[in-house]
Amino acid sequence: MTATVLNNLRIIDPSRNLDETGTIIIGDDGRVLAAGRDAQNQGVPEGATVKDCSGLVATPGLVDAQVHVGEPGAEHTETIESAARAAAAGGTTSMIMMPDTDPVLDDIALIEFVQKTARDKAAINIYPAAALTKGLAGTEMTELGLLKHAGAVAFTNGRHGLSDSLLLRRAMTYAREFDSVISLELREKYLGNGVMNEGLFASWLGLSGVPKEAEIIPLERDLRIAALTRAKYHAAKISVAESAEAMKTARSRGANVTCGVSINHLSLNENDIGEYRTFFKLAPPLRREEDRIAMADAVADGTIDIIVSSHDPQDVDTKRLPFADAADGAIGLETMLAAALRLHHDGRVPLMRLIDAMSTRPAQIFGLDAGTLKPGAKADITLIDLEEPWIVSEDMLLSRSKNTPFEKARFSGRAVATYVAGKCVYSL
Repeated sequence: MTATVLNNLRIIDPSRNLDETGTIIIGDDGRVLAAGRDAQNQGVPEGATVKDCSGLVATPGLVDAQVHVGEPGAEHTETIESAARAAAAGGTTSMIMMPDTDPVLDDIALIEFVQKTARDKAAINIYPAAALTKGLAGTEMTELGLLKHAGAVAFTNGRHGLSDSLLLRRAMTYAREFDSVISLELREKYLGNGVMNEGLFASWLGLSGVPKEAEIIPLERDLRIAALTRAKYHAAKISVAESAEAMKTARSRGANVTCGVSINHLSLNENDIGEYRTFFKLAPPLRREEDRIAMADAVADGTIDIIVSSHDPQDVDTKRLPFADAADGAIGLETMLAAALRLHHDGRVPLMRLIDAMSTRPAQIFGLDAGTLKPGAKADITLIDLEEPWIVSEDMLLSRSKNTPFEKARFSGRAVATYVAGKCVYSL
């Protein structure tokens, strides 16, 4: 690898609260030598490749903390290689892979399989999250210490919450000793067995609803147990205003808790379901417009720590069904950044906070070597054209599955180049 110099960039680095026009110098070891206004005075390394990037924004590579991948077991929906390729096209340089594969990522051999496959085939950094319970059955805890040592960056029960409060307390106590994060979905299994948000629109469509209490009740329980055990707890995805308030209350009491939101719940609402459009069947379900606005405001003020794609590939056999029978989930690796930029363009969320929520903050929460452009850091960089107009079409998506809720959506702004350890892995 030769050194690379990226000139005339607007550099946004939330890890240093930096927003200025300058230069990024990448050494031949794939690390940042300098990034900022002062870098222009350091000269060009001998033999370096120099690029004029006028009009572009450089940020730390995006970090997506919730990505479902079909491999192993459902490679027809998504492989580690194809997910990495799609992620790079969306400006993501690091992602956390969820454990609900077949078999479930609940032992060391499977964690090592993911790591080896990623090293051999993936264009970006892939970090496995391990199952919190064996087989994700919610009855027996996995070997947290051994899985952490093998490389698991978090523990989760996949697409499901954990109903056994005593088991959760024990798991959080163990995880605290290993300084590990427990991340859980929020859906009370009895209240949450509907198929869309409970309300007037669900009644019009004749579909069973999921009340907001199906999210709030397990969240408030999890927050209480996190405070009791002093564990690191992450609410994977919240979707209603009351959940944001619960997070604020827990933090005011000293709990070490964080939360995320899906890009879908920042961009869409229940009305987008229209006439039973199954690509909009998600978990949690799309909520009211008032909740979408509340989620965006909670990102802006930092109550919501991170934004995730919640990438969940499904094929035609599981999506092109009657709405109530269709699987939950949508792909999002290639559209997360562009959809998030809508919040910047309409003035609701500052660009610095958006990049923080999609890069620096998730890296901090899960202890990843990412999310910064400080000298000495790995040169994981996303170059963004904030004004590039484009329309999402199925044939342009690199994911093996095409279940996007943003088909034919018009966006302004996208990643035009993605660097991982100084190497350009995607260029528009």
